[in-house]
Amino acid sequence: MAAPDATLAEYFPKYNPPIRPHKHTCVGLAMEVAKCLKGLEKDFPGISKSMMLASCDENIEDLVDYATFSPGPQGFLIETEKDHVMLAIHVKVDGRPGVFLSDLGYHIARVVTVMADRCYPHTGWFTQSDEPHCRKEYNYQFNTMNTNYVEWHERETRGATVKERLSLVYVAKAYLTAVSVTEKRNIVWDLRSLLARDPKGHLTAGIYFPVKIKDQQFTIFFDSNNGKIRKKLKFDTFLRLQKIPDEVVDEVEQCNDQLHLRDGELLSVLNKLATIMADEEYMVELKEVNDKIVQLSAGN
Repeated sequence: MAAPDATLAEYFPKYNPPIRPHKHTCVGLAMEVAKCLKGLEKDFPGISKSMMLASCDENIEDLVDYATFSPGPQGFLIETEKDHVMLAIHVKVDGRPGVFLSDLGYHIARVVTVMADRCYPHTGWFTQSDEPHCRKEYNYQFNTMNTNYVEWHERETRGATVKERLSLVYVAKAYLTAVSVTEKRNIVWDLRSLLARDPKGHLTAGIYFPVKIKDQQFTIFFDSNNGKIRKKLKFDTFLRLQKIPDEVVDEVEQCNDQLHLRDGELLSVLNKLATIMADEEYMVELKEVNDKIVQLSAGN
């Protein structure tokens, strides 16, 4: 454990992040679904041994270079972030190889089937979310140059603007450092959120915000009697609980209920976040650690 007066840069490498019940990132969610699926062992013998955590690198810029550099990611591990985790189960359908992917970290409310030959029951393209302002579509397929990887394609449509993103999931071997690498990496991630979704994965309520040193605000959204509410609020509004306007407290309490939190919990969380965000020295250190990880993963 680092000394009490250690900087974040000194403390961070020595910190061992816990996996906390009911407060899961993608790592904890993958572990949780694996634990639940073990209950199927009686009906599907061998499923427990077939399950594994699979690592994922997001926002791949050069697919050919990444997939053909070596059989797996170990050849250039320092230049990969391994910033996401999901559960994978290798299967064979009438002798045809494939893999089931469960990604609760991205709130995908289905098990995706990826067949090597891309034939039935291959899932293919599907709509992940379809909100008035944004539609997201996903597709998973084995990489033809290196079947150790599954390509994850995302297509995001906002009005007339279409953005595409590519990530790669390594499915050849189990990911053994999910906690010490991915969970730890996500602690200093510069986009934070606390969200609720319905059983189909659709967003229902929550807060999210980019980590900034200046202009610190978050977006809150929830359902009200007047329809869906989505607005931005400043963190410094929550520095002193007794001075928060009554209408803001009412909105936070409505969101709190739809997040299924204890009474007053979201307000307390926002107060603590506001206090942390107001510590400029700490925020600078946090941004520096995150930027250093990004630079290392890019090979800079």
